[in-house]
Amino acid sequence: MRVEQPVNLKPAAAGWGSDYLAEVMRALGLDYVALVPGASFRGLHDSLVNYLGNTDPAMLLALHEESAVAIAHGYAKVTGRPMGVILHSNVGLMHATMAIFNAFCDRAPMLIYGATGPMDAHARRPWIDWIHTCSDQAALIRHFIKWDNQPASLAAAAEAMLRASQIARTAPRGPTYVVFDSGLQEAKLPAPLALPDVARFQPSQAVHPSPEAVKEACTLLARARRPLILAGRVGRSMAAWNARIALAEALGARVLTDLKAAAAFPTDHPLHGVPIKYVNDANRHWIADADVILSLDWIDLAGTLRQVWKNAPVGARVVQVSCDPLVHNGWSMDHQGLAPADVNLLADPDAATPLLLAGLSKGRRRARVQAVPTGAPAKRARAPLKGERIGVRTLAEAVMRITARQPTTLVRVNVGWPVDMTRYNHPLDFLGNDGGGGVGSGPGLTVGAALALRDSGRLTLAVLGDGDYLMGVTAFWSAVRYGIALLAVVANNNSFFNDEMHQERMAVQRGRPKENRWIGQRIAGPDPDIAGFARAQGAVGIGPVTKPAELEKTLRDAAGKAMGGHVVVVDVRVAAEYDEALAKLMVRGEK
Repeated sequence: MRVEQPVNLKPAAAGWGSDYLAEVMRALGLDYVALVPGASFRGLHDSLVNYLGNTDPAMLLALHEESAVAIAHGYAKVTGRPMGVILHSNVGLMHATMAIFNAFCDRAPMLIYGATGPMDAHARRPWIDWIHTCSDQAALIRHFIKWDNQPASLAAAAEAMLRASQIARTAPRGPTYVVFDSGLQEAKLPAPLALPDVARFQPSQAVHPSPEAVKEACTLLARARRPLILAGRVGRSMAAWNARIALAEALGARVLTDLKAAAAFPTDHPLHGVPIKYVNDANRHWIADADVILSLDWIDLAGTLRQVWKNAPVGARVVQVSCDPLVHNGWSMDHQGLAPADVNLLADPDAATPLLLAGLSKGRRRARVQAVPTGAPAKRARAPLKGERIGVRTLAEAVMRITARQPTTLVRVNVGWPVDMTRYNHPLDFLGNDGGGGVGSGPGLTVGAALALRDSGRLTLAVLGDGDYLMGVTAFWSAVRYGIALLAVVANNNSFFNDEMHQERMAVQRGRPKENRWIGQRIAGPDPDIAGFARAQGAVGIGPVTKPAELEKTLRDAAGKAMGGHVVVVDVRVAAEYDEALAKLMVRGEK
């Protein structure tokens, strides 16, 4: 990891308001802060460099605020811990909003520090300080963060930073926002200020359900003949991973996971079915067949159940384990539909799972382990990759061959990725989606994940769509600048192809020519130079790869370069096609 080393530093006590703010950041345990420079926090910037020496936290320069936030988001997806982000006044915040929304929807902890021009109007510079000052800056994002504050003194700022850290790290986790007045930053301290004892302001322990609710849930699960676990938003720890496996085996329960969420259960386990990206005939049967469903913070439980039972009452008893209701508000519909639940455990799934496991009798456990159904997809023989063009399945096959060769964290996959070819057998094998369903987050998320994984011995690999890559491509400059190794494979179909399918759906519904679906969608004429964008930022750019026979060797070589410390981008030209089952659902209007 390369960071800039300041020179000619002279150790001294905190002399300025921003020195104190920087000390609080260090006391909170921040390793890094991602930022794009701005005059509204020039005092804080100076303190991080010339007072703290650009260490604990170290600054990571990004070229766009959306990338800065996405990097912190990717870091949180791996570690479960918040990283810092500093945004320049209202204009930097406006750039960052999409990425903040992603983090909020993904329940990713993050400490965002904003800045504003002087609240004292007499201290403002002409013009620029006026347009960069807001009386309520957080109003821009208040509907999709957990908490915000704009303190008026250094003591209040320290308290706000402590509270923001507590709230961000308390389930359901999410981003918080504290705004620093530039005048407060640049004020000289009349006397040293005592740092708060951060150890006394830690977040509470994980929320646990009541013993009565656990007993009720265990009674339902113990009596179930065909239990099903929907494993959704859970943590990355091996202890929680093993507890979920033990619970499933104790119940003999089938398990489904969701590609919108990170790995929650091993796909090679015989209890696991094909991961869900959308409800198809296979997983619809599993859900409809269940008599008791245990939801571990499943994303859109109501929508999943509705796709199975339509407008009829849900035919299974439901146990819901989630803290999510604590963060819902009326602006964003990220809470999804209201799901029926016979037992509601207001708890973090990782905290509730061991309690449920302990509540089941040992005799029941032994009896049910032998009743394990076989639902995992069969492992296919690895035939040579052939053909004249690369399809999405060919690409997925080649990528999964790479992941089978070495420990790999698959940060994300492109929209057309075939779910039945996805495998994860460790909590860090797959990190899910971006939360908010936007485009452009992939590069930043990949850099943040790679930063968190840099000493793990794992390959950081992402499969990005070409639209996603092009919107966020400058995040890879930060990876090169700081020596954050990774491999990004761009599934390049020269199109915003997801929306081509929507245009086909509209044309079919209206009896119009579907052949025109490509207009206003294709990223061609000229074709952007995907590999060239990477090389221009100092990364290794490879491709375009156009032949299936070239693909696996190219990816194998690229993975070797990434493991050797390089940032590598591979342009893979894939046919403009979609997973057939998903395409049919979209055209019929079911997706």
